[in-house]
Amino acid sequence: MLRPDISPTFSSVPAASPCSPEARSQGPRYNFGLQETPLSRPSAQAASASSPPGTSGAAGDRSGSSSLPGHPPSALPPQGSYFRNKRSFAENTHASNVTLGTSSSSARDSNYPQILKSPLCAGNPQRSGYKSWTPQMGYSATSSSAVSAHSPSVIVAVVEGRGLARGEIGMASIDLKSPQIVLSQFADNTTYAKVITKLKILSPLEIIMSNTACVVGNSTKLFTLITENFKNVNFTTIQRKYFNETKGLEYIEQLCIAEFNTVLMEVQSKYYCLAAVAALLKYVEFIQNSVYAPKSLKICFQGSEQTAMIDSSSAQNLELLINNQDSRNNHTLFGVLNYTKTPGGSRRLRSNILEPLVDVETINMRLDCVQELLQDEELFFGLQSVIARFLDTEQLLSVLVQIPKQDTVNVAESKITNLICLKHTLELVDPLKITLKNCNTPLLRAYYGSLEDKRFGIILDKIKTVINDDARYMKGCLNMRTQKCYAVRSNINEFLDIARRTYTEIVDDIAGMITQLAEKYSLPLRTSFSSARGFFIQMTTDCTVLPNDQLPSEFIKISKVKNSYSFTSADLIKMNERCQESLREIYHMTYMIVCKLLSEIYEHIHCLYKLSDTVSMLDMLLSFAHACTLSDYVRPEFTDTLAIKQGWHPILERISVEKPVANNTYITEGSNFFIITGPNMSGKSTYLKQIALCQIMAQIGSYVPAEYSSFRIAEQIFTRISTDDDIETNSSTFMKEMKEVAYILHNANDKSLILIDELGRGTNTEEGIGICYAVCEHLLSLKAFTLFATHFLELCQIDVLYPNVENMHFEVQHVKNTSRNKEAILYTYKLSKGLTEEKNYGLKAAEVSSLPPSIVLDAKDITTQITRQILQNQRSAPEMERQRAVYHLATRLVQTARNSQLDPDSLRTYLSNLKKKYEVDFPRAEQDSEKTEE
Repeated sequence: MLRPDISPTFSSVPAASPCSPEARSQGPRYNFGLQETPLSRPSAQAASASSPPGTSGAAGDRSGSSSLPGHPPSALPPQGSYFRNKRSFAENTHASNVTLGTSSSSARDSNYPQILKSPLCAGNPQRSGYKSWTPQMGYSATSSSAVSAHSPSVIVAVVEGRGLARGEIGMASIDLKSPQIVLSQFADNTTYAKVITKLKILSPLEIIMSNTACVVGNSTKLFTLITENFKNVNFTTIQRKYFNETKGLEYIEQLCIAEFNTVLMEVQSKYYCLAAVAALLKYVEFIQNSVYAPKSLKICFQGSEQTAMIDSSSAQNLELLINNQDSRNNHTLFGVLNYTKTPGGSRRLRSNILEPLVDVETINMRLDCVQELLQDEELFFGLQSVIARFLDTEQLLSVLVQIPKQDTVNVAESKITNLICLKHTLELVDPLKITLKNCNTPLLRAYYGSLEDKRFGIILDKIKTVINDDARYMKGCLNMRTQKCYAVRSNINEFLDIARRTYTEIVDDIAGMITQLAEKYSLPLRTSFSSARGFFIQMTTDCTVLPNDQLPSEFIKISKVKNSYSFTSADLIKMNERCQESLREIYHMTYMIVCKLLSEIYEHIHCLYKLSDTVSMLDMLLSFAHACTLSDYVRPEFTDTLAIKQGWHPILERISVEKPVANNTYITEGSNFFIITGPNMSGKSTYLKQIALCQIMAQIGSYVPAEYSSFRIAEQIFTRISTDDDIETNSSTFMKEMKEVAYILHNANDKSLILIDELGRGTNTEEGIGICYAVCEHLLSLKAFTLFATHFLELCQIDVLYPNVENMHFEVQHVKNTSRNKEAILYTYKLSKGLTEEKNYGLKAAEVSSLPPSIVLDAKDITTQITRQILQNQRSAPEMERQRAVYHLATRLVQTARNSQLDPDSLRTYLSNLKKKYEVDFPRAEQDSEKTEE
């Protein structure tokens, strides 16, 4: 479903940019006792080297004083003085420090809020932040009257990733009337619909952003959209180095109350929300002139709406993006599905895997598209061919809409390149539209409709009046250099035409000179070019051909790789300098023409945001269809049942030579808790991961590896699989297990999918069984679908008390090893109903290892003695069996009423068989009752 277009209208010169010198002179400036110096911190440049990808300056500060400038820590107000005598504070600071401006309010740009220089932005006048100011303490700029109790009191910090992480948004909000912080991080597209929606829900008093978001002439799309949609909200920008994810994590550890400290597990790799909370808390401390007491804040994480939540630990356990064994290989879910042709498509696939959809209608629209692509080969290959020719449209737009602070040769060259790329992109709109013309599915028809926007043609026509028809994007630095030189049509600028003729003559002279040198020395010389060296000479020959095995002395700067020589000459260096001088003149004059052209098309350019959204979505859907052609995937259905017939692990299929063993899965609300047992290495962990991966694939709109599949939408996916220690958080295996399980118990709901593998192994058996039993009983109170793999066979008896528990196990076979005269275990990897019949399989595994035979024999004797001492009278009561039979019959009838698509005759047959099965089970329970009475 297409998102609404909320892109701004661009003009060539903003009336008054919020960061422009004009804006600085407009309106009153207030300084509520805040010093105009940056906080005492290390430079962002030095710290940014260790930032995570895409954060750069966001993680700038790794250390530094927590006290305010000019104040030792002891001078700060005592902890807990959150609302300490604000009236006296405001009055004192107002009396001594306020400086008013005198500009006329009519000079202000109505598109931007009133402005104030933020104290955290001081130091760089060109990157100062501004905001309108209504003090949070209940005082306006002209009055000390208290504001209404219902007035906004939420401050929100927003930060966006950069580079490959562009579109990844981190948010942190705090209500000044309540000690609670809400964190969120999510992927958004170029319309930033999710950001706007979240901010509208929060209804903030003030929004904090990085000062790099509104550098003069280079305001980001996100900043522009927020200022347009929240004109009555105060804006503050602070130095980007305070958006520091390390400091954010420290704040959470220090301030979060113990009851909610499991949030640490969820956000420890959410760099952007951590960066946002660091800036938010530092700013709130600054304006409030107080600090929060340790362990005093409720901090929680909220995923984005309309998407399922997958925490970072689960994403790592399931190997969604990164392989746990080797981070460089692509044996991940992303690697299995990634056949995208554009960077935008790859980014969209990545964000969808981390945040699967929960809206069935949207998912089915995607599945309809994939189905049509699979059924129509001409459409599939046609779309793939066109999409592969698109460049990174989002990156292109990001650069095009920026106005540089100063004009340099590099800036000029970049703008010319981007305009050529824009022309190249727009010329692909018609081929893409022709390819989609005969599509049938609603989503593809909607994308076709979006391409009929007349603004694409308007922009392209304006470009073609200035740019040559033959100018296009080409690979190779020399090819692209030529395209840039001759991009502008002839006769538009007479001086430009003269400069290009001069450049052509110089290039011809260079080629002629190298030809003369080749004839002079009888060597196979050829002209080469690189962006670093310019034109130089290259030769591939054997040393024996050279006189005295050396090149002539005229050649300098010689480098050799095997039989290939690269060198230049003094005359060639001089000609390269002339060539560069000529190029600078060409680029300068071309740049002036390009800037004028861009100013004319800015008002139409926001239609390209929809184009980038369309291209990235089509690229992802093509990738799904491509993955289906390589394996026998099936289209999933969405009901209230998780039913997979002969499903297999998608990543394991890619690694294995043979197709993995397939298994059936059937989970309903009536049987929503599976306890899975089996020997070590029998396939329990692989099976759990397989279920989660299939669920994610279905919810992002992909086909799944199975013969048939039906899924219930999962709003949250939790896993507890890893058993490694965590040195960073000083957690042992057992403590890490407990933290992960605590997080699941705090956040799971009826629509969750929960996978727990071997809980409680880090402590003694009795405590481990007790913890597992308690956890199971808590989860059984929910309607969540839970798969619980364990080696504690005592846990399997819980089905006596809870009829919605199903025991499953992985089968093994025993074969005779004639060479060693011992019995060996053959793993079938097949899942069957019931409790595993294997006993002491740990001892059998130890026996085939390198443990000494005497140790194994002693272990067997001790195990036998302990087993005899344990009383095992765990037969279920007959009344319980009767209740269980009635319960299962009822759940089957409810499920049939909800989801059945059978015709009346087939439905009658199904109900008849269901009745017969119940009649067989019920007398069996009666017989057991009679035997018990006898």
